Amino acid sequence: MEMSFTFDRDTLIEDLRSEIDDERVLEAMRRVPREEFVPPELRRFAYEDRPLPIGHGQTISQPLMVATMTAVLSLQGDEKTLELGTGSGYQTAILAELSREVVSVERVPELAAMAARCLNELGYRNVRVYTTGPTLGRPEDAPYNAILITAGAPHIPQPLVDQLAMGGRLVIPVGERHLQTLLSVVKRKEGVSVTRHGQCRFVPLIGEGAWPPEAATEY
Repeated sequence: MEMSFTFDRDTLIEDLRSEIDDERVLEAMRRVPREEFVPPELRRFAYEDRPLPIGHGQTISQPLMVATMTAVLSLQGDEKTLELGTGSGYQTAILAELSREVVSVERVPELAAMAARCLNELGYRNVRVYTTGPTLGRPEDAPYNAILITAGAPHIPQPLVDQLAMGGRLVIPVGERHLQTLLSVVKRKEGVSVTRHGQCRFVPLIGEGAWPPEAATEY
């Protein structure tokens, strides 16, 4: 018998409401079945507010962090959004609920394939998932109105700022290998403005302008 997650999902959303005041983000999360993005043996934990392993040294992020990062990105619905770090595809789905178009890149081919398949099966037609190499982002599809990075960088990578449209927004964890500060960056003619949103912990962002490949095995 197929297990129903509706009650657990609704309970999680109500719990998140004490921390997140963006109703559009909360309703998007209510529409996305997180259980579809975790390994079958972990589905019973899908609506606990914690990260879960998805293989290849990666995790599906804690729901509160997903909600926080999405709220900080301040999507209005007409954006072309770039995501770095597709992972399970869960964050991708939420971005797709709130964006006109989502381009998502993932350095682990197996995760990219699984996420793309899951997103397609759930009916997300405004998402494209690509396997990426050392180049950060996907410059050939730039500019983007919004960029969300689900991995920690040592600094704000200039290649990603370059891929932002003028007035575009970027949300990224920046700091040391095991502890970062969540930053939001707005690109303006005179430069960028940066706002801090508290501490977080993500796997390292690997690529030119971020951490070297060996950082992935050291994490």
